[in-house]
Amino acid sequence: MKTVTVVVSVYNEEQALPEFYKEAKRVLNGLSWEHELLFVNDGSVDGSLQVLEKLAAQDERVRLVSFSRNFGHEAAMIAGLDYSRGDMVICMDADLQHPPECIPKILEAAEAGCDVVNMVRTKNRSAGLLKGITSAAFYKVINALSDVEFEANASDFFAVSRRVVLVLKDSYREKVRFLRGYVQNVGFRRTNLEYEAGVRVAGQSKYSIRKLFSFAVNTILCFSNLPLKLGIYAGAVTGALGFAVMIYTIWTWVRVGAPDGYATIVVLICFMFAVLFLIVGIIGEYIAILFSELKDRPIYIVEKTENINQSRAT
Repeated sequence: MKTVTVVVSVYNEEQALPEFYKEAKRVLNGLSWEHELLFVNDGSVDGSLQVLEKLAAQDERVRLVSFSRNFGHEAAMIAGLDYSRGDMVICMDADLQHPPECIPKILEAAEAGCDVVNMVRTKNRSAGLLKGITSAAFYKVINALSDVEFEANASDFFAVSRRVVLVLKDSYREKVRFLRGYVQNVGFRRTNLEYEAGVRVAGQSKYSIRKLFSFAVNTILCFSNLPLKLGIYAGAVTGALGFAVMIYTIWTWVRVGAPDGYATIVVLICFMFAVLFLIVGIIGEYIAILFSELKDRPIYIVEKTENINQSRAT
């Protein structure tokens, strides 16, 4: 009998966990697949760890990996993939915005031979107008800059087969990463399933506008080198502008004599320095990513586990 591993990233979800466990078990118990619930505690500072330990004590199919501190949602999902044992691995959140009711459809796609199942969100009732606009804009920008075509509104709710898990474990270990992008980039047989995000059962989003902006910038830099070429385009534009100003200056000198060029010079200098600093900043972001890779620090560190035989930090 095949096994499905449901990986759940947890960060301060004390109130949501009992309801998620109840709903997930209701769905999983009705499947023909064996199952395990693998919770990754991402350094929660509330009572999430205690709730998970209690669940692991009463249900041997609940497995727990707890980090030594908060390493981020992406690191938690990677740890879940590392410790998973299932033939199919489903990554989802604990707040029930990723409905467990979708699991049977995901497994139907797996049984049809799909190695990657992207869950595409059609509606999010808890997201505001600003978040919806910024999300749409992000995918338009990344698709315009990158050679990889990303599915708009694809979320961190996805499923991958065992062989895809092995590829992600062995070959996609960047320190600055975009896991849902890697899932769409590995190839293999893939399908998309639509879902409507449920209402958050408890708590609030852990992503602030600042974190989302930083995440978007890192994603663009990871999947595109086009920003590095901005200097070429900026040089061409600046050269064309300088040529136009030269023509204007000559024309003014012929018509009215020597022009007063103070304002023109100030504007040109400010413009060129702005372009220069922008390019230097972009190069600095790429260097920061390279520096993170060169330091080769662990993606996560495990403090304790429950119902797991092996213990590792990677």
